Parts: sequence; structure tokens; C-alpha cells
Amino acid sequence: MSAVLQSAWAPMRQLALDLGPSDVPGLDDFVQGDNAEVLAWLRAWPDSATPGAPAYLWGAEGLGKTHLLKGLASQALGLGWHVLWLDPHGFQSWDCGQPQAATLVLMDDCDRLDAQQQHWAFNLFIECAASLAEAPAGTPVAIAIVAAGRVPPVDLPVRDDLRTRLGWGLTFAVHALGEDDLREALQHEARRRGLKLHEGVLPYLLTHCRRDQGYLMRLLDQLDRFALAEQRGVTVPLLKQMLALETA
Repeated sequence: MSAVLQSAWAPMRQLALDLGPSDVPGLDDFVQGDNAEVLAWLRAWPDSATPGAPAYLWGAEGLGKTHLLKGLASQALGLGWHVLWLDPHGFQSWDCGQPQAATLVLMDDCDRLDAQQQHWAFNLFIECAASLAEAPAGTPVAIAIVAAGRVPPVDLPVRDDLRTRLGWGLTFAVHALGEDDLREALQHEARRRGLKLHEGVLPYLLTHCRRDQGYLMRLLDQLDRFALAEQRGVTVPLLKQMLALETA
């Protein structure tokens, strides 16, 4: 990672998060539904990116934007990039082990960044522009930025100069999954975890729980841990017991 970036982000290291890309599903685990365009762009990254231009993903909470950014983080590390991550909870960096490698900056929940975090985000855009201007013609980009939020860039409640920079590159809307795609996504996540869902569990989840992809994924994670703690199979009675304890 460049000395400039290390210096700029040093004050944030005390806020490090436990967000390793290896701990989350990758891009291939994302059920695309109506999101073929953004998924294709991410899979083709960095070849799909315009040097120096950011990309921004927006959509309601729980649609998988964080999943997509973390999937891109894993892909970037595999390609020999450093990765920086910023969201309202803090900052984390992953070093690919190659000191002169380029850096991918990922900003999540941009609509929730506080004033200090917005300042850091803006400084990264300045560093990105400077690295592009100083690079010899034909050399690869040194810094790339991909961000996400719940609203389009023009509606972001952030400082004007940051809002402008987040919105001047590519913008992708992330769409909610239909019922069949949502069922497939839950089945895929259960298989990825090695979690065997007994008959009726998915229909019960989709019928009696909120139709929010993020919420249902968190519920599946909670159900996995609850089943392990109870040493029981994942059945409808177990699911009902867990939900009853939540509301008790």
C-alpha cells in the first residue's frame, strides 16, 4: 500500500472491524435476479472500470449491497490488490502482500457516514485523482473506488463535494429479488453453510417473516447458531421456538 494512503488512513486504524472477506459469500454466491448488469460489471472488474472513475451501488437496505462489496474485496485480493474498507462502524484494511500493488477502496452505507468519515472519504477521492494524474500514460490505475448506499448519489445526505464525486462515475441500482429468486438465495446460503433445512422451513420463513432479503439472511444465520446450541435439526418447530424466544 502506498505511503500516502498509509499516512492518510493511520488515524482510523483504531476503529478496525472484524470484516474479513474470506468470511462472507463471494460474487458467485449472489443470486442475481434482476441484477445481471451490476453483477457482470463486478465480475469483470477491474477491466470493466474506467480509470479514476468511481462506481456506486444503491438500493434499499437488505438487498445485498454489502455482500457485493465484500465479494469484490475478495476478488481484488485474489488479483493482487490491497483493499481499504470504510463504513459508519469504522475502517479496515487488507494487505495483499505486494507493497507496490494498487488499492481498491470500498465505501459502504455512504448515506450514514459522519462528518469525520466523509472527510476521510473525500480525501481518498483526492488521492485517487492525484495518483491518476501522476501516473505515466498506459500504466494501471493505482487507486480505485467502489461505493454503496441506500439512495442515489444525488440524494446522499453528505457534503456537496463528496456527493458530486460519488455520483460522477457509473451508478447501478440494486433490485430486490422476487419470491423464487429469494427462495433460491436462501437455499444457496443454507447449502454454503452446510445447513440442512427440513421440509417446510423455507415456506414458513417466506410466509410468516418479513420479506427482506437481509433480514431473512440474518435469520438464517441465527437459526444455524440456534440449532447448533440446541443440538437439533433445523425444523419448523425449532424455527417457531426461536422466533417465540425473540418475542418473549
